[in-house]
Amino acid sequence: MGLDPVCKMEVNPASAEAQSEYEGVAFYFCSRACKEQFDREPLRYMDKTDLADARAQQANRNRVA
Repeated sequence: MGLDPVCKMEVNPASAEAQSEYEGVAFYFCSRACKEQFDREPLRYMDKTDLADARAQQANRNRVA
């Protein structure tokens, strides 16, 4: 299970209503409305763990390239 970063509802990635990617990290949403809010201001909804994951994945992509 994942956590919708906007409303904090538990979301099953396999059946999530919507998905966005930010700096290589996938985020899953309970609704299109939550996805749209996230897409407008992703940093508002990301916690320190999300930011660290995004930076690590970006660093890995840069090493491969």
